[in-house]
Amino acid sequence: MSKGKPLIQAVEIGLTLGGNSLIENVSLEVNPGEIVCIIGPNGAGKTSLIRLLLGLEPLSSGKIIRKKGLQIGYVPQKMSIDPTLPMPVHRLMTLTIHRPIEKIVAALKETGVEHLIDVQVSKLSGGEFQRVLLARALLREPSLLVLDEPVQGVDFTGEAELYELISKIRTDYGCGVLLVSHDLHVVMAATDRVICLNGHVCCAGSPETVSRHPEFAELFGGVTSQAYAFYTHHHSHGHSLSGKILSKEEKVKQKASKKQRAKKGRHHSKQDCNHDH
Repeated sequence: MSKGKPLIQAVEIGLTLGGNSLIENVSLEVNPGEIVCIIGPNGAGKTSLIRLLLGLEPLSSGKIIRKKGLQIGYVPQKMSIDPTLPMPVHRLMTLTIHRPIEKIVAALKETGVEHLIDVQVSKLSGGEFQRVLLARALLREPSLLVLDEPVQGVDFTGEAELYELISKIRTDYGCGVLLVSHDLHVVMAATDRVICLNGHVCCAGSPETVSRHPEFAELFGGVTSQAYAFYTHHHSHGHSLSGKILSKEEKVKQKASKKQRAKKGRHHSKQDCNHDH
């Protein structure tokens, strides 16, 4: 769903901290009306990449091109609020940006939580809190929404509903969405492109819709299955335990070595059984 110039474009960017390379040679772009999902294991550098794109961390290499006048709405991975501190939802909404109450109500209504406007933030459920944060990001009238694991702390049904809401916002606002997911195998059905990150871009492509997987629909029901999609990984390389990139040949050797160890393990188990008898 590419329309016009990219909202944001990263060209071979890298981040090195304390002599350790966290992000290496990553290129990506997000276009208007497009949802791009970044997935990867823990420690893959997903949040570091987001911080680079937002300008919260200086680049070690490469460059980032932002469309002129780009407005970004951001939902961070973590937002800690002291539960002993009185903080109603309407106050949280205006901590970093001033907007009239009508705009605040409209944003909360957009995410389905306008009835919580006077509720203390400490009393919100995980799903309610995420919807409030999403409404807060919408106050900026963004052309790009950046969501760092927006479904954390939300149950499975709540996740599906949030994903559908994000898809609706993309359609209604025509904004681009850059979404980070902690799950390697399950991503939004509405995702246009998936980027698999592990310090570098391992692979990228379009997800397959979950509706093609009857087992998933049977397990979780039609509503939730429509909100998700599977992305099949096609890596041209492997990784060692330390995270080092392995060539195809090294990957084959690694596989053979694993098989050999497994075979030895089974052999020893057999011997142990014989000794027991």
